[in-house]
Amino acid sequence: MELTSPEAGRRLEAYAEAAGRCVVGLDFDGVLSPIVDDPDEARIHPDAPGVLVDLAEVVRAVAVITGRPARQALALGDLDDVGAEIGERGKELFVFGQYGNERWSSTRRRVVSPRPPAGLSTFERELPALLRRFDAADAHVEEKGLAVAVHTRRLPDPRAARDRLMEPLRELAGRHHLVLEPGRNVIEVRSSGMTKGQAVRTFVEEQDAGGMLFIGDDLGDLDAFEAVGELRERGLPTLLVCSLSEEENALAEHADVLVKGPDGVLDLLRDLTARAR
Repeated sequence: MELTSPEAGRRLEAYAEAAGRCVVGLDFDGVLSPIVDDPDEARIHPDAPGVLVDLAEVVRAVAVITGRPARQALALGDLDDVGAEIGERGKELFVFGQYGNERWSSTRRRVVSPRPPAGLSTFERELPALLRRFDAADAHVEEKGLAVAVHTRRLPDPRAARDRLMEPLRELAGRHHLVLEPGRNVIEVRSSGMTKGQAVRTFVEEQDAGGMLFIGDDLGDLDAFEAVGELRERGLPTLLVCSLSEEENALAEHADVLVKGPDGVLDLLRDLTARAR
């Protein structure tokens, strides 16, 4: 764990002192689960369920806020079982899937989801031709129901391929009234109605939270960081954590605390739980 400033250390202490009235939000990939070449093969860190259950005892609520479909995050993270155990402790686990467009909680135990955005099916039909035109035909295309993600991790130069595809995909998405969400060697195309930042605001408001910790790993989490920053401006205890990797560290300059991947995330959460007890 690396604190980015003396003020960051004070923020960590203030959040731990106020933890009982605060909430925690975490991305899934790169935070609770190691990044893998095939997103379908991702699995939650084996220590994460126990750490999340212990954490839930000292905070108001915990949420996984992810670009993945909620059902996929539940399956890959065994979050249904984690939520059941958290519920036995009198607390609640939430999953905000597809940037908050989908909702699940350990109390309601069903996924609430809107219809796919208009234009997405046409975008999907036109996508293969665009990928061929920009020398990315072998990119992995993940259909999420409410969005489409183009993963460049399997290509010879993943970062260059992502950068090369950014503007063509943005143009194609715009023609179908969709928006782009860049991430770690991935570009996601979805509707413009929801962001992780809005999911954070909704979570905080519904829980009447007195502060928030958020842990992310790439630029797809910047909206969430900005929403937590709004709470900070209101004088609430907050903490922003970046899970570092060799692929993507652009979020680091906005963080109070830097940790190394899921192992570092879990060490931080254990430390926070111990401080808050």
